[in-house]
Amino acid sequence: MAQAFFGGVHPGDMKAATNEKAIEQLAPPAQVVIPMSQHIGKPCRPVVAAGDHVKVGQLIGEPTGFVGAPIHASVSGTVTAVEPRPYSMGGNMMSVVIENDGKEELSETVKAPENPDSLTPEQMVEIVKNAGIVGMGGATFPTHIKISSGIGKVNTVIINGAECEPYITGDHRTMLERPEQIIGGAAYLARMFGVDKVHIGVELNKQNGIDALNRVIAEKKAPAEVLGLRCRYPQGAEKQLCQAVTGRQVPPGELPSAIGCAVFNINTTCAIFRAITQGMPVVKKVVTVSGSGVIDPKNLECPIGTPVSNLFDACGGLKDGTYKLIMGGPMMGLAQYTADVPVGKGTGCMLAFAGDEDQTVEHPQCIRCGRCVSVCPMHLEPLMMYQYTAKDMLDELEDAHVMDCMECGACTYICPARMHLTQMFKVGKQKLGAKKAAEKAAAEAKRAADEKKEA
Repeated sequence: MAQAFFGGVHPGDMKAATNEKAIEQLAPPAQVVIPMSQHIGKPCRPVVAAGDHVKVGQLIGEPTGFVGAPIHASVSGTVTAVEPRPYSMGGNMMSVVIENDGKEELSETVKAPENPDSLTPEQMVEIVKNAGIVGMGGATFPTHIKISSGIGKVNTVIINGAECEPYITGDHRTMLERPEQIIGGAAYLARMFGVDKVHIGVELNKQNGIDALNRVIAEKKAPAEVLGLRCRYPQGAEKQLCQAVTGRQVPPGELPSAIGCAVFNINTTCAIFRAITQGMPVVKKVVTVSGSGVIDPKNLECPIGTPVSNLFDACGGLKDGTYKLIMGGPMMGLAQYTADVPVGKGTGCMLAFAGDEDQTVEHPQCIRCGRCVSVCPMHLEPLMMYQYTAKDMLDELEDAHVMDCMECGACTYICPARMHLTQMFKVGKQKLGAKKAAEKAAAEAKRAADEKKEA
């Protein structure tokens, strides 16, 4: 039975524009720009150079650290540049630019295992690793690390089908159109973790998605069950989803594995299925394109590296007066300064807003109503963290557990004064990081000086 988590808000879901529109295949662009950072951790190292011919699924970026995932070509063609290009997280990122030859040639390295059902858990994890699969709901944590570190510790595997942010409908459409891939991927996860059953959490505003999954589970007698969840944001945050499904709370500063849970996004689960059954790495992404500034909102599947401008063009373009572009949902997404940034593995939505939806206040003033405290799903005190950040009271900010803030935006949404709370907490985390780095550098300099004196 579904449990409740603390806090949360109920924004309008704004999904009507796309939740009944099937996923369309976007015509591959003439050129893709594939950034070498599409995961948590250090960027990949390009392994191709300008002039090289590449094929779909060919390795073009190699991880440089333990936390990383390889990156593959999403189209076939010629590498025209390996250089910094505009990046969705801001600034520029080293990217591989491929001129599409339109042939869609598949790399010889993309091979399906002879008998996927005979693979050991270790072999499946290796396939997931080589396929470059990450958390495709936006977190982009390398999936193979989450699986390998959880084997033997995790007793509850959860598939995240909540899709609680407004506007986004890609996971919902995937449930309706590709339920066999979801259930197939869930079955492989059950084998890797050695659990009897995988739990799939889906909000109740997707009843037809729940029905589609249950139909496939019954047909295949799959080791999975679907749990209907109340519509409440941020239901899809993994810590809140763990509590909703199991009743167990993740301790402050810990990950779901601390309570025996592992959470995987719907499209991550599909990617696992395709990797194990077809040998196909991550080369495409389902993106919802919506918002009041979009003429014809759609759900599109496109090659990784497709310029966002191509997605808007496929939706009839943008309306006059469009003033803001957001990659991701309206609660946690990032505003973009250009439509030339590319689609990455974690891109689930592109929003464009026009009209009178900009309701910011130039000089917001806190009225001490406490609503931000009542909705914070992490039991934090946003009004105090805001003041600590503004006044550079960094010790107090750390004691207020700002690092536990998941930047869900619930406090900003509910604030009647329209305080820029979430943005301030991002700044606060940066200040704390800079302070710790300075303290570490000072300690190392002092130690070096002391050692020099002793010598």
